[in-house]
Amino acid sequence: MSKIMDSLFSRFSSLGRFQLLRLFFIWYSLYAFGVRLALLSRSWPQIGHSPLTVGGIFLVGLLYDLVNAVYFAIPIVLYLMVMPHRFFVSRWHRLVLYPLVFALSYGLVFSALAEWLFWEEFGVRFNFIAVDYLIYTHEVIGNIRESYPVPLLLSIVGVAAALIFVLIRPRLEAVIASMRQQDPLSVPRDSRLVARLGAGAAFLLLPILLFFIVNGALLGAAFDNRYEKELAENGIYQLFSAFRNNSLDYATFYKNMDEKAAFTGLRTLLKTKNSRYVDDNPTDIERVLTSVAPEKRHNVVLIMVESLSAEYLGSCGNTAGLTPNLDALVKDGLLFNRLYATGNRTVRGMEAVTLSVPPTPGQSIVKRPNNANMFSLGFVFRDKGYDTRFFYGGFGYFDNMNAFFGGNGFDVTDRSNLSAEEISFSNIWGVCDEDILGRALREFDQSASQKKPFFGYVMTTSNHRPFTYPEGKIDIPSKTGRSGGVKYTDYAIGRFIDEARHHSWFNNTIFVIVADHCAGSAGRQELPVHSYHIPLIFYGPGIIKPGVNSTLASQIDLGPTLFGLLKWQYHSKFFGKDILASDFTPRAYIGNYQRLGYLEGGYLAILNERQGIAQYQVVSETMQDAVLVPVAEKKELSEKAICSYQGASLLYQRGLDRWSGEEKLPRVSQAAVTGSRSGTVKKGIGMDFRHAL
Repeated sequence: MSKIMDSLFSRFSSLGRFQLLRLFFIWYSLYAFGVRLALLSRSWPQIGHSPLTVGGIFLVGLLYDLVNAVYFAIPIVLYLMVMPHRFFVSRWHRLVLYPLVFALSYGLVFSALAEWLFWEEFGVRFNFIAVDYLIYTHEVIGNIRESYPVPLLLSIVGVAAALIFVLIRPRLEAVIASMRQQDPLSVPRDSRLVARLGAGAAFLLLPILLFFIVNGALLGAAFDNRYEKELAENGIYQLFSAFRNNSLDYATFYKNMDEKAAFTGLRTLLKTKNSRYVDDNPTDIERVLTSVAPEKRHNVVLIMVESLSAEYLGSCGNTAGLTPNLDALVKDGLLFNRLYATGNRTVRGMEAVTLSVPPTPGQSIVKRPNNANMFSLGFVFRDKGYDTRFFYGGFGYFDNMNAFFGGNGFDVTDRSNLSAEEISFSNIWGVCDEDILGRALREFDQSASQKKPFFGYVMTTSNHRPFTYPEGKIDIPSKTGRSGGVKYTDYAIGRFIDEARHHSWFNNTIFVIVADHCAGSAGRQELPVHSYHIPLIFYGPGIIKPGVNSTLASQIDLGPTLFGLLKWQYHSKFFGKDILASDFTPRAYIGNYQRLGYLEGGYLAILNERQGIAQYQVVSETMQDAVLVPVAEKKELSEKAICSYQGASLLYQRGLDRWSGEEKLPRVSQAAVTGSRSGTVKKGIGMDFRHAL
């Protein structure tokens, strides 16, 4: 890479203005070296002191810095390519160039300060926690204002940036002066433009190559010590890498136990009376669930409702009359009134229900790369001969839904597949719930006409800001708030069920209604328990025995409970269990991007990203609030929490939670996601990971 850069810089120097690019690389390398030196001095007791170790930190660090500088330089190269010679050497150019250089200086000094403060708190470079800070700006800015003298720090950054600018300015002037001394008539204008474009295009090939050949994880693999690895990295590079990879490494940030002990504990947690493990390998959680009763082949329609907190249902105590249709279903169905969502985003709810896994730290698996061929509801249903369909009223590229569901056993239908005649109302989020449920109804008819059982998964959108929906459907005007969104979605579901009663497949169908998450996640605690309380309703006249189940349970238990009702024998890698089974252990998983909670027996254990663990007793809980009192650590509770989250993270990282049957992937509409997904999923996805460990 150094030879390539030397060649490029040599060519740039002959073109005068591209000396600014070389100046930037020197400037940025010195900045990154200074930040690394400062952080190293802060962490000196935690690292090895041999020349090989310290030298390796700075050598690998230089590679990171140069790679990041190449990406950083892209707008500079474009600037140098298009700027006309006459303007470049004029006095007016200073009015553009000087503010840009000062702004860049200010940004880098600010970044250095932010890295120092971030390191002080977490002992790492920027990562997904920093990305999370960019998401929760209101809370983060408030915390910063209360924790640091912000005006003073910003003033110091400004002074430092001004000093850097003073040092750089003579070199900028030297480059412009050398350009001004060139005879403008000695090189034709067209040739100067062609030369600039050629040199710039040659450089722009470099970031493209680096994107495909540089693996940040491999660069850091030279160090066993976490501090050494973090020091060798580049904070800005890691920030963008976190954006891209959407993950937070469990082993680095959270409480760990010996891997063998973690997997052994996990297998103990997942074992049930009607299951047996297929392998003695402790890292293999695949089990066969048996049933003595004959299997049933009922159709299943799963409706996941946007932001439906349990507190909105009349059957859960609400007196505003917002859910008359859902409450009617509850009277003739089975309500689980102690169910908890795993997170506070739609993709978390989808992950929990579809994959039956606890919320691993960082972003949801739905939004991560390499998330196809997971062990999912879609593949289990498809393996039983079902048509499996996912419906979303918006554009499914949002939150990576199309790619995720298309790669995990579902045919996908989103807004782009609906014709103009099928859309009666839409807003920024998608078509109204009546429209997407109407489309689902028609596709269910197609499956029934072919005498195939079907599993339909519908994601609603109307109960979301701006809370707009067709006028005249309910007694609350459109765009007046959450209450209207809840009541309209309830209306749409009620109308859908009423229409389904007139179809041949209705009497052989189980309807499942569940929320993706609550409407809000605010609370006095870092994981407010009440803000994860959602409803789950099973409805099927003649199939589901009506009643209310008050067992503490998790969103991840939906699939296994459904399969229990169907009396299925199937292979499972799910973390969820059948709530209705006699040996079910009441517990729930709740979390956000950083904090991982395990709730059992009236106590909540919270794992945080500083390898800490806190425990609370849930003294009281209502739909609007929960009182948590800190208590001394209960070892058994901590071990269950660690086994669950550490195990889930390791299984995902090592590809051990993949679908291991032979199954054709469904095709996804071109309009729904770029390209189509088809092919065969083989056992082990190319290799048997159990023998690879």
